[in-house]
Amino acid sequence: MRFRRTTRADFPLLARWLGSSHVARFWNHETTAEAIERDFGGSIDGTEPSFDYIVEEDGVPIGLIQRSAIWDYADEQRELINLADVPRGALTIDYFIGEQAATGHGVGTRMIREFTELCFRDSPVAPAIIVPVTAVNQASWKALAAAGYERIAEGQLPPDNPSDDGWHVVYRRDRP
Repeated sequence: MRFRRTTRADFPLLARWLGSSHVARFWNHETTAEAIERDFGGSIDGTEPSFDYIVEEDGVPIGLIQRSAIWDYADEQRELINLADVPRGALTIDYFIGEQAATGHGVGTRMIREFTELCFRDSPVAPAIIVPVTAVNQASWKALAAAGYERIAEGQLPPDNPSDDGWHVVYRRDRP
């Protein structure tokens, strides 16, 4: 598995993935060129303190994974910070498998496990990675658990998809 930084050349792929039903269910993201630029361009340009990566398996793009420091987005993450123990320097990740054919085969668990190792190498002061997941997305939180994350909290957080009730489970992996 390889993680490479996103480029603007990836935007049509991201739009396709975000528009697919299995991704759109949980990401609920606009897919216009303007929306993709708005939400992913800052990572490429360095104007946002986040890092977006295309996940490739055998040279084929299969998904997206991103990381950021939770406290860099404290205003947006206030509910998470109040719900769980979020130490300074803690990271969060978000991800999806864009190619439907790659789902259900353990790819998500491997992706999370390998990216977690990369995060700890790239961010040597990060004490932990904390990931909130809407509770109805069982595949996601089961992949986190299989990748060595522990459930540390449950509670209400603003939902990404307005059709969800906002109930989330929160997983954490501490630096080894």
